[in-house]
Amino acid sequence: MTIKEVQDEILRLKKEKDICVLAHSYQAREILEVADYTGDSYALSKMAAAAPNKTMLMCGVRFMAETVKILSPEKTVILSSPAAGCPMAEQFDKETILQLKKQYPGYTVVAYINTTAALKTVCDVCVTSASAVKIVSQLPGENILFIPDCNLGSYVAEQLPGKHIQLMQGGCPVHAAVTAAHVDEARRRHPDAELLVHPECIPAVAQKADYVGSTSGIMNYAIQSDKKEFIIGTENSIVEHLQYTCPDKRFYALSKSLLCEDMKATTLMDVLLCCQGKGGEIIELDADTIREARRCIDAMIALGG
Repeated sequence: MTIKEVQDEILRLKKEKDICVLAHSYQAREILEVADYTGDSYALSKMAAAAPNKTMLMCGVRFMAETVKILSPEKTVILSSPAAGCPMAEQFDKETILQLKKQYPGYTVVAYINTTAALKTVCDVCVTSASAVKIVSQLPGENILFIPDCNLGSYVAEQLPGKHIQLMQGGCPVHAAVTAAHVDEARRRHPDAELLVHPECIPAVAQKADYVGSTSGIMNYAIQSDKKEFIIGTENSIVEHLQYTCPDKRFYALSKSLLCEDMKATTLMDVLLCCQGKGGEIIELDADTIREARRCIDAMIALGG
């Protein structure tokens, strides 16, 4: 089968079987083209909750599928590639966080949404990379325990000097591998380009950027800007997507190492097999986990997340 034939069959099957396909922005272009909704993990969860379909097919990683299930427990949620995990989401377990809460009594535990459902059950509020500063600024206490990404947490701390933010040594290994030397080399190669980076990058990289923001923030900035050249400091699929969206502009990868193997685990054929009922994994969460994990997501929504 050609790519076009596979895509056409997916479009036919999802309509026949009432399947809603959710694709994270880091997915391959041919997957985004057959998706009903694309975006970041939290946006996809909200879209899934509002969608009328009873079956949600997540083309992303496991914690994203779990978040969809938390917000839509009555729906069938399928993870397109069971192997697609997230090293950052899996860096801490529930028992470790419970011990940290004893070590830091009275601290508000803030969880990046890139965490497992189990971790969310013992946290006070969730944040996204786009909403972290806004939400933490509204928390009543000064003492914050921020998990798991120390780079995003460091960025939040820099924006909110009035808060005392305790960081854990966790984060995205893909974004964290980019260095200031990569920035210097990219600037040398593309002197007229603006540098747009994700706050999961280390502070030494973020401090050199013209813009720091979430994946959707980076894309919106580049699309709306009058500038014509951009160095993109997040997963390299965004370079390709932006080039399709803005063919009159030029986009360059900050580093060729900005590739997420877990996001690349999902293929177009995986999506087809899931639509045929032959692939993927149905996400199962018990009622207690859904209830407790939903609590910190609801707190995020209440604070404007």
